[in-house]
Amino acid sequence: MEIRIFTGANATMSYHETVLTLYRDAALAPADNLCCVPQSGKYLPGLVIPDIMHEMNYGCGTTLHLQDMSSDQRVLYVGVGGGLEALQFAYFTRRKGGVVAVDPVPEMRECAAKNLELAARLNDWFEPEFVTIVDGDAFQLPVDDASIDLAAQNCLFNIFKTGGDLEMALSEMHRVLRKNGRLVMSDPITPCVLPPELGNDEQLRAACISGCLTLEEYLQKIIDAGFGTIEIRSRKPYRMLDATSYGLDENVLLETIEVAAYQVPVPDDGACLFTGRTATYTGRDEDFHDGKEHVLPRNMPMPVCDKTASALSDLGRPDLVVTESTWHYQGGGCC
Repeated sequence: MEIRIFTGANATMSYHETVLTLYRDAALAPADNLCCVPQSGKYLPGLVIPDIMHEMNYGCGTTLHLQDMSSDQRVLYVGVGGGLEALQFAYFTRRKGGVVAVDPVPEMRECAAKNLELAARLNDWFEPEFVTIVDGDAFQLPVDDASIDLAAQNCLFNIFKTGGDLEMALSEMHRVLRKNGRLVMSDPITPCVLPPELGNDEQLRAACISGCLTLEEYLQKIIDAGFGTIEIRSRKPYRMLDATSYGLDENVLLETIEVAAYQVPVPDDGACLFTGRTATYTGRDEDFHDGKEHVLPRNMPMPVCDKTASALSDLGRPDLVVTESTWHYQGGGCC
């Protein structure tokens, strides 16, 4: 894949116009330099995905996780792209309006609608009306308060600037979710703060290259929006910013993470963050109680949030074995 380095956006265009133009072009002709992460497609029995949807898959991971799926929920997908993940969510909801897809780019909405029509010809169970495509953007979602069970975005929020846009988008997601609903996201992150000249390059940011936050900043933005529980379900390499091409002192390996954030209050002692840590009790009793409603059966590794992992480690007990973060969490935790 060829990576093009841009040296500044058209001065006559606002940043939002730059983003719209880039994704308008990507709708008219599939772009192979957007959000490239080598990964195999998900197999779902009875689902045939049109090739064009794979070609227009501009995500940096996936927002489709089987533990989130149910037939009775209402799904909101922001940034429809070619319609791939909207179709995959519709595979589980299978009813009119079960999936609402929001996109501000007319050409992308039209393209996604055509792709879904094609999908209907390939899948006898699917009807295009299972996905409602609407005009709108992440800053003012055309959806009622507390009307969504699962909201999703893939490699979109990283292009938003902090200090306004990102915070507004997260706030809107929080607003439309029902209590205990979840926001599932995939975005790039950076191991270090990138130079301002990269972050301010509107083309690089719009192309999901230079707008990344560090993991700590990214998670804090989600917590600040009111999400009290966060799961990190995957973390893997995304793209290398080589020092020569990007004017850096050294190479910077960006990563992509997949997270689920729950619409539950943030506890007084801080959000519950699951990063794949476990705790195991190896003592003589049948189980261990920490006095905070956490029970560890003997010799059974149990998933715990980072707060609980730290608290158990601080006890200094040799019969408690606490592991480090694996950055892969599949549920079943303590909180």
